[in-house]
Amino acid sequence: MGNVKSYKMLIDGAWVNASDGKMFDSTNPSTGEVWSRVPEATAEDVDRAVEAAHRAFSSGLWSDMLPTQRGACLRKLAELLAERSESLGRTESIDTGKMLKETRWQAKYIAEFFQFYAGCADKISGDVLPIDKPDMFVFTNREPLGVVAAVVPWNSQLFLVAVKIGPALAAGNTVVLKASEHASAAMLEFGKLVEQAGFPPGVINIVTGHGDPCGRALTSHPKVARISFTGGSNAAKYVLHNSAENFAEVSLELGGKSPFIVFDDADIESAVNGSIAGIFGATGQSCVAGSRLYLHENIADEFLARIIPLAKAIVIGDPLLEETQMGPLCTTGQMSCVEKEVARAISEGGTVLCGGKRPEGRAGNYYEPTIVECPRQDMHIVDTEMFGPVLSVLRFKEEAEVIDLANDTVHGLAAGIFTKDSARSLRVAKAVRAGIVWVNTYRVVSPIAEFGGVKGSGYGRESGFQAMYDYTRPKTIWMNTSSEPMANPFVMR
Repeated sequence: MGNVKSYKMLIDGAWVNASDGKMFDSTNPSTGEVWSRVPEATAEDVDRAVEAAHRAFSSGLWSDMLPTQRGACLRKLAELLAERSESLGRTESIDTGKMLKETRWQAKYIAEFFQFYAGCADKISGDVLPIDKPDMFVFTNREPLGVVAAVVPWNSQLFLVAVKIGPALAAGNTVVLKASEHASAAMLEFGKLVEQAGFPPGVINIVTGHGDPCGRALTSHPKVARISFTGGSNAAKYVLHNSAENFAEVSLELGGKSPFIVFDDADIESAVNGSIAGIFGATGQSCVAGSRLYLHENIADEFLARIIPLAKAIVIGDPLLEETQMGPLCTTGQMSCVEKEVARAISEGGTVLCGGKRPEGRAGNYYEPTIVECPRQDMHIVDTEMFGPVLSVLRFKEEAEVIDLANDTVHGLAAGIFTKDSARSLRVAKAVRAGIVWVNTYRVVSPIAEFGGVKGSGYGRESGFQAMYDYTRPKTIWMNTSSEPMANPFVMR
C-alpha cells in the first residue's frame, strides 16, 4: 500500500476528508491492484457541500456576477484542461482502464465544451410578449435555478461533467458534483483546475462516495434545485424517488442498446469501421455503444467476413501503451455480467463468431472482442446493456422489418444507419425511436449538438445551446404603463 495515492474532496473551496475519516479503495482494472484511496462521504459531508453551494448562489457571489465574468472563469478552465490533458488522461486511464490515447484526447476536447459555454454565458435572453391587455408591458427574464446536483458515472466522466456543469455555471447556478465510486480520481484532479481557474469557493464542490448515503443525501437535499443524472436505470429510479423530497427538476441520461443498421447498398468498409468503433471503442463501455448489429441478408456474410478478422486482430493490453487498441473492463462486476450474458446467449441458440472468453495469460479485467450471431430478436442478450465488448448480430430482409426490430427495445438512446440512399436514411432516421441518430458515421459529438434518450434511456437533453435554458427558469414581469390609477376591483366594467 506504500504507493497508494490518497485523495480528498472539494467542499467550499477546501480539500477535506470525510467527516468520519472513512475511505475506500480504487483498483486499477488492468492490474487488479489498489492504486488510490478516496473519501467515503457521509450525509453530513453532502450537506456541507450543498450548503456551501447554496451560500455561493444566494449571496450573489456567482449568480450576480456579470455573465462575461462567469464566461472568463469557464474560459480559463478550458485553457487549463487543454494544458493538463495528458496528466488528466493518464489518471483516468489508470482508474478506469480506458485507453490513454482516448482519455487524453477527450480531456483536451472537452475544453471546447467549456469554451462554448463561456461564450454562451451572455447570450441568454428573455422575451417581450405581445400581450392581449392594454397599457401593459410584459416580458420574461431567465434566472438560474440554484444548486445543481450533477451525478456522473465513471465512463466518460470528464465529458459528462462538461456537458452538465458547463451550461449550469454559465447560467449562474452553483454545483455539487458526485463522482462515481468506481473511479473518482480524475474528477478530483479536475477539481484542482477549478481552483486555478478562479471560481469562488462553493461554486463547484466535489463529493465522493456510494449511492447510499452520498447519492441519496445529495439527490434528496431540500436545497438542490436541479438534478442531472447519468447512469443506470435502476439507480435512476432511486433518484426520482429521492427528488420527491425536494421537487427538484430532473434530467436523466441512462443506458442504451443501440441498433446499428447496415443496408445492402452501404459502403461495407465504412460500415465495418463504424461498427468496430461503435462496439469495441472504449471496450464497449459506452452508453451509445452500437451493440445491436442488423445486417441486410444480401451483405451479411460479406460484412461478417470482414469484421471478424478485424475484431480478432484488436490488440488487447495495458491502456497506457500507445500500441494497445482495447483495454480492460472497469470492474469485476462488469466482467461477471458479460460472461453470464454470453453463456446465456449460447444456451439460447446464439453462435459465438469470435471471442467469448478472457484472453489467456493476462491478469486484470480483460475480455476478448466478441461477436455473437443471434437467430432471434427475443434472445436476452439482444436487449440487455452489456457495457462490454460484445456485439449481437441479427439479419433482416426489408426496411420496415428492421425499423420494427430496432424499435423493439426498452432503450432509445442512439442508432446508426449505413446506406447510400439518402431518402431511405431520412425515412429510417425519422422512424427509429432514439435521441441520437448517426448516418454513415458513429459516436460523433459536438458542444453544439444536443444529445439524450427516449423511453428507458431517459429524458432531457445535454449539450447544445438549449441546455442553457434548461438550467434557467423564466420569470414573467408585468408593468402597467398607464398614468391612470388602477380601477376599483369591485366595480366591473
